[in-house]
Amino acid sequence: MNHHSSLSPRPFPFLSPDLTHQERTMHAVITGAAGFIGSHLAERLIADGWTVTGIDAFTDYYAREDKEANLAGLLQEERFTLVEGDIAHIDLAPLFADRPVVFHLAAQAGVRGSFGESFDGYVHDNLIGTQRILEHALAAGCPRVAMASSSSVYGDAEAYPCLEGVTPTRPRSPYGATKRMCEDLADIYRGLGLSVTSLRYFTVYGPRQRPDMAMRRLCEAANGGARFTLNGDGLQSRDFTYVLDAVDATVRAGTVANVPPILNVGGGEEATMLEVIATIGELAGAPLDIDSAADGKGDVRRTAADTGLARAALGWQPTMGLREGLSRQLEWVRARQLVLAVR
Repeated sequence: MNHHSSLSPRPFPFLSPDLTHQERTMHAVITGAAGFIGSHLAERLIADGWTVTGIDAFTDYYAREDKEANLAGLLQEERFTLVEGDIAHIDLAPLFADRPVVFHLAAQAGVRGSFGESFDGYVHDNLIGTQRILEHALAAGCPRVAMASSSSVYGDAEAYPCLEGVTPTRPRSPYGATKRMCEDLADIYRGLGLSVTSLRYFTVYGPRQRPDMAMRRLCEAANGGARFTLNGDGLQSRDFTYVLDAVDATVRAGTVANVPPILNVGGGEEATMLEVIATIGELAGAPLDIDSAADGKGDVRRTAADTGLARAALGWQPTMGLREGLSRQLEWVRARQLVLAVR
């Protein structure tokens, strides 16, 4: 495990343009740092000159080996430190003592898995974990918490695209309900003086995506893996967001001077599952064989984000088109499977 560098973080300047690069070097804490988005975020912050403390519980939702692979490059970095532990239990005070910017991404994900007795885990990881992060960030005087929410809070909207503060939030899954409640917790701590913003991510995809996600499984199927089972008629659509675009929005949400309480983060390129399947088949050079199944419990028919607020407040815009993003994910899956084949 690496140790903290000797750089001393300064009071948060919100990236004032008159500061030198060294003066702008900051400390961030990332929860869920070994995960899909968290590992990309850590790499981005390290590249930007930050020191980063990553926290991860390495839960068994998917293989530990995948998460360790996500961290392979980071563990060689002097300015990255990994803390393994459950945010619902570990002592957070020492990790927040120097008032880091907090990027809170740790959560139990998965819409379908949140039904039934497994909901206990969602309450523990999402609600209790988030409350502790907010409580300790407030106590430490952390300048900003940027935390992951989800488009799942909207459920099946009456109109699209979904707009923060206008579109009602009506989750269709226990998972979505926990993310909505995390936003409510953020609002409570915002009222106590903590600067916190919730990022409603819309279907983030790309290299390192979780193995249960559809686009990862489709790319694996296109490369000789298990056949893909399509739930529903394939006409359900999503607003797909490439992971590095989501990361860029997240970094900006942690560093702009005035940040709205809730922001949609969507890639702006909506597609049906049938269109995604066809595109991956074209990229792979052969159509995919698909099995059919009933609609998944808790799945929504459509997601689409109005990202005007994020664009205006953060100076952000997505840059990766869906076809190119899928090509990059397919290349990552191929490279990963080649590594696994020689083990």
